[in-house]
Amino acid sequence: MTRIYLWFSIGLTLAAWAAALIAYPSLPQQVPTHWNIRGQVDGYGDKSWATFLTPAVMLGLLVLFRLLPWLSPRPFTLDTFRGTYEFVVVLVMALMAYIQALMLWAAYAGPIDVGRALVGGLCLFFALIGNVLGKVRRNFFVGVRTPWTLASERVWIDTHRLAARLFVVAGLAGFVLCLALGGPVAFAGTLALIMIAAFAPALYSLVHYKRLERQGLV
Repeated sequence: MTRIYLWFSIGLTLAAWAAALIAYPSLPQQVPTHWNIRGQVDGYGDKSWATFLTPAVMLGLLVLFRLLPWLSPRPFTLDTFRGTYEFVVVLVMALMAYIQALMLWAAYAGPIDVGRALVGGLCLFFALIGNVLGKVRRNFFVGVRTPWTLASERVWIDTHRLAARLFVVAGLAGFVLCLALGGPVAFAGTLALIMIAAFAPALYSLVHYKRLERQGLV
């Protein structure tokens, strides 16, 4: 199964490069690279580098993701959840390819509601990550890595069960907000949901560890 994930990640990277090369001659000299909270373009870059920035980042990430299992210390090896790790890699690469597609579309076809499309895509990304977060085992690169989760297997597992639920709920709720409202309200609401989902598990890991510590269980 992991070989399928690997080739899918490579395919996404090659597709991003191919799209950039094909679209390049038809793109304006200045292409949009950043959007504000209202989904309006507020940053441009010369197409000579901006067109290929995201594919270059994807290539670098692909190399990094292939190195991380080798870099991991044996007690915290990624091989204990290799299939889940490879799935997360595919999700990251798919998100990057999606961002590249939005940028090229905005440059080629003109103004679109990139803000809503981008935030909505991020929300689905978080929901999908949350769906597998409970399968992640102790390591230094993926998951909620705090001093307390790394120090205790029980705290790691309990924290990631909580984080999985929060990520799914925040991602789906944010996606609904983007579809129903859009604009600054949806952006602010989605940002608040994601911040809660990201920081609440870290705080929980501290409280949970100290409780177990008082009970002499860690």
